Amino acid sequence: MFIDIPSRRRPALVWATPLLLVMCLAGFGWLLYIGFAGHGQFLAEWGTLPEALLAPRTSWLEGLLDGRLFTLFTALFIHADWLHLGGNLVFLLIFGLASERAIGATRFLILFLVCGALANLVAAISLGDTPDRVIIGSSGAVSAVIGSYLALFPRARLGLVLPLGLYLEFVRIPASLLIAVWASLQVAFTYVGPTFGAVAWWAHISGFLFGVLFALLIKPGIRRRLRRGQ
Repeated sequence: MFIDIPSRRRPALVWATPLLLVMCLAGFGWLLYIGFAGHGQFLAEWGTLPEALLAPRTSWLEGLLDGRLFTLFTALFIHADWLHLGGNLVFLLIFGLASERAIGATRFLILFLVCGALANLVAAISLGDTPDRVIIGSSGAVSAVIGSYLALFPRARLGLVLPLGLYLEFVRIPASLLIAVWASLQVAFTYVGPTFGAVAWWAHISGFLFGVLFALLIKPGIRRRLRRGQ
């Protein structure tokens, strides 16, 4: 897979996207290791539980101390099944590498972690104190990456190598088309697999909007970097 970056800068070494991919794989690998019997306790400890997160507290400091706010971040690296994991990782790889090279590793990590956590928070608020519901997955964070990339480079085209029979074909397609595919997959995931009907749509929508807002905030700095050709 090759990705076109709308930049004149020499390609920089990317490390944040591979790190996030490894962390997502590690989280899923640990779920497989502990087996079905241990899923409930693992999700309760590391996933975002709206009922626990929104329980009355005297201060936000108490939420930090009891670890509930921290689960807004840890939930990003837990996935329910192979479809859930694979869909997120494919688009994280496509848009993550492109975004990281364009905005830098530090900004990209902030985008993924902070916007992803905020998306989980919005999803938790939308669910309220519904018992036995847990928010997991990096869909909100990946939506933020996609929203940010679209806002920064709305006319960008991504180059992909696709297997066509016995041959590999290099094609260039609009980033907006891939984003439409991402949205379609999220709809499909609502109706297949063990997470039937359990997609936290507010995490996707809010993550995308947070990503757009993040892009608008950093866009002037990105334009200056591109003009300098650094």
